[in-house]
Amino acid sequence: MTKGTSGGSGLVRSVLADQVQDWLLQRILDGTYQPDARIVETQVARVLNTSQAPVREALRGLEALGLIEITAFRGARVRRPTRDELVEAYVVRSELESLAARLAIPNMTEADLRELIHYGAQMHKAARVGDGHAVATADANFHAKIVEMTGNGTLKRLWGTLEPFSRTYITLVMPGADPLWSARLHDPIVDALRGRDVRAVVRALRRHFADASSMLATHWLDAERSASAPETSPTAAGGGSNTGSSRGDVGRPKPNRLAAPE
Repeated sequence: MTKGTSGGSGLVRSVLADQVQDWLLQRILDGTYQPDARIVETQVARVLNTSQAPVREALRGLEALGLIEITAFRGARVRRPTRDELVEAYVVRSELESLAARLAIPNMTEADLRELIHYGAQMHKAARVGDGHAVATADANFHAKIVEMTGNGTLKRLWGTLEPFSRTYITLVMPGADPLWSARLHDPIVDALRGRDVRAVVRALRRHFADASSMLATHWLDAERSASAPETSPTAAGGGSNTGSSRGDVGRPKPNRLAAPE
């Protein structure tokens, strides 16, 4: 990325802001920036070789998605939402993905089905070796594929506002989750997809989100309970190390961070 020039600067800054937002979003999703971690404007601008203006705009976009919060004199930090917020997001995602199944399955190709089966197999393979992050990635791809198959842009946009929100906090950082259980939770969906049974897929998706919500209600720590945790600020490049809390470690998998289902 390069710094914008004065000619057409508004458009250039807007495009840069979108790129910066995508860059930051991926690093929130992959755990580089964990809940409560600070995102420092100047660090991000320096790493991406851009001015602070598009970074500031990108942060406002992430704030609108509910992924970060910006406070005066403290800057931006990744939000740790409450259990109720996440359960509410699950309820809406359940409805959106049920609609996606009804729209997508009648036109699902053999290649589509093979891809979905592949993601299911990836989850099991990763779960067997305890790789929660890989389970989470395959899980996200699985759900995204169902929505993508609809070809419905409005549905994809609505779903896209919720998926990063729930994926970030549930699949990467929630304690007490079992990756093998998470992988197996998708098996009924895959079986119903094999049979191209729309009603069975919808039932399996609803059960999937109901079970995930139940597990979430049991294990999620509300923001208030973690408010006393030490402040962290990973390096913007994602490859450095930090002092203080081990939650600030960047770019290294945490052996006890297991995936919960989406």
